[in-house]
Amino acid sequence: MPAGAVSGGAVGDPSGNTRIAPGVAYRDYDIPAANGTAHAHVLDVNLRDPRVRVGLLHPGAVGARQAVSAMADRAGAVAGVNGDFFNITETQHPGVEATGAPVGPAVASGRPLKAAVPDGQRFGPALPPGTTTEDVLGVGVDGRARLDRMSLDGRIDSRQGRLPLRGLNQYALAEGSIGAFTSLWGTTSRVRATCGTDTDRGAPCSTDTYEVTVRQGRVAERAETPGRGAIAADTTVLVGREAGARELRKLAVGERVQVRHRLVASASRVPYGFAVGGYPVLRDGAPLPGLDGRVSAVRTAAGVSADGRRLFLLALDGAAEYRTGLTIAEVAAALRALGADDGFSLDGGGSSTLAARAPGAPAVSVRNHPSGGAERPVPNGIAVFSGK
Repeated sequence: MPAGAVSGGAVGDPSGNTRIAPGVAYRDYDIPAANGTAHAHVLDVNLRDPRVRVGLLHPGAVGARQAVSAMADRAGAVAGVNGDFFNITETQHPGVEATGAPVGPAVASGRPLKAAVPDGQRFGPALPPGTTTEDVLGVGVDGRARLDRMSLDGRIDSRQGRLPLRGLNQYALAEGSIGAFTSLWGTTSRVRATCGTDTDRGAPCSTDTYEVTVRQGRVAERAETPGRGAIAADTTVLVGREAGARELRKLAVGERVQVRHRLVASASRVPYGFAVGGYPVLRDGAPLPGLDGRVSAVRTAAGVSADGRRLFLLALDGAAEYRTGLTIAEVAAALRALGADDGFSLDGGGSSTLAARAPGAPAVSVRNHPSGGAERPVPNGIAVFSGK
């Protein structure tokens, strides 16, 4: 058993909870798998308990990363796991800064932080058939967890007319589009947003780009290439590539510009207090068709009960004896065994981290062994809060 882990149930048996806070329990157990034994660490979160809530862990900026344990302690969470896949490297674009920004939509405390990058620009394993970068796991203001999709609804209005806004604080923009960057983005360079194509993440960066800074509703600055640095609360930076760049060049300094954007859920009419990106692996108790059953890895995933009032957060151990992990098909089965009706895959490998606070402890401790030997800084995660 990994050092520091609290003993759970028998081999392959997800029973044997240890209470860490009101409405929140922890367990760990072995899972016999096709390529070797995996060791699972699980948080069982009772959303029916009025003392319990779930939120987004994030480092304060979209284009930034921090360890799960540090984010959890700063937020006052009793537990947490890592979240979405992210822009971890830029080896195919020499000289371009990796932003560390996540792939999918993100909502924190009811506030949209970002929208999804094009499918072809994502990091992580291939998406299962029928899923997209817009897929999210969220908890609504009704306290129910659910899987959904969130798309960007945005526009730019000026005397030149109305233009569609197709990006919000994203590390990659669709070809020919315009995206908005706000103070939530942080200080990271915006150049990466104009690299790659809708189908090839590694394609060269666009040579036709333009950036317009809108401050207090008027064009304040213009530039041929995207910049970097902090963005003030009263400011939006518009970045365009190809056709989008040509449209932005028409805007003159001093011209009035209004930028509007929101994230729209496709299934739920209940507003989301929290949402994080990833991809579905289980729906209505059945694994999605086409799930990979060959490649095993250390994984993080989340499961939701049929009524949406119970959330399971699972992270596999990355210690050498367990590092073969699970296939995505096996992850779906493991979530179903926990009692999940819907399941959602989060980032894995060296990112997989589950941290929880022991009763009475002043801080969380990492319960699994991250496969890289230490916690990897990540852009976001799922926080679990519990009052007394």
